[in-house]
Amino acid sequence: METIEEKKGMNGWQKLIVFLSIIVVLICGAIYYSRFIATTGLTVKEYTIKNSKIPDSFHGAKMIHISDLHYKTTYYKQEVKKMVKKINELKPDLVVLTGDLFDKDTNYTNQDFEELTEELKKIEPSIGKYAISGNHDMQVPEWETVIKNSGFTNLNDTFDTVYMNSLNPLLIVGASSSLNNMKDINDRLKPASDYIKSISGQEKKNNIPNYKILLLHEPDYIDDIDYKQFDLVLAGHSHNGQVRMPGIGAIVLPEGAKKYYEEHYTLDQTEFYISSGLGTSTIPYRLFNKPSINLYRLTNK
Repeated sequence: METIEEKKGMNGWQKLIVFLSIIVVLICGAIYYSRFIATTGLTVKEYTIKNSKIPDSFHGAKMIHISDLHYKTTYYKQEVKKMVKKINELKPDLVVLTGDLFDKDTNYTNQDFEELTEELKKIEPSIGKYAISGNHDMQVPEWETVIKNSGFTNLNDTFDTVYMNSLNPLLIVGASSSLNNMKDINDRLKPASDYIKSISGQEKKNNIPNYKILLLHEPDYIDDIDYKQFDLVLAGHSHNGQVRMPGIGAIVLPEGAKKYYEEHYTLDQTEFYISSGLGTSTIPYRLFNKPSINLYRLTNK
């Protein structure tokens, strides 16, 4: 016959086993969710960019910011189709891509490049599409061809003036990935910086851009440049922390995004936005951070 103490001991072990079983189930559930559910879907994060320097013709303009697809990690053709459909439904005037269209650890076929090109080609902003490379793209030689054939302007280490129904343009500048790049970012941005210096004081004239945008891949490199030249800086790479925890924030961050990784910063007068991206890098998981694109509404009032 069992004693009272023996019954208590057995019940204690049973409670422990139940408790540990619940912990295991929760952990397995979180792993499943972060791998197969949190990596799907599409969130549109909307922001209003207000600056008196924005030309009247761009007042009310919409700009879509996409980044870090890491194609065929957790973001495949069907996801790209849905993204393109959503972008076109938003009727943007500009679309910008801040790097890592591809993933260095993924093997691609010619069919992959052709299918992705065909889908990206369907993005139809009223003005244009601009792209810079990310650190992963630098190891995929076909990046440049895909960007060109899908209708994006390759803005790596160069700039363009963008017009919208008037003689008063915006300036959009691009910097290629800085990780493992032998050339200093300031050297790569020198043509744009020289141009900005040459138009200083002339911004009220026609054809001279007053409002200036920089596309950057790795956000931490903003500290290495004269960011005060730009009114708006858009970056990617950090995924805003691909895995996040409530009350803690980002717990998985890549090199080049250790300091700046959240959605938004204001540095002096420069607005700095970082995309949370669409795919995954290194580990195929997301947690409390769904794939997203950013929609910016430009206003000067």
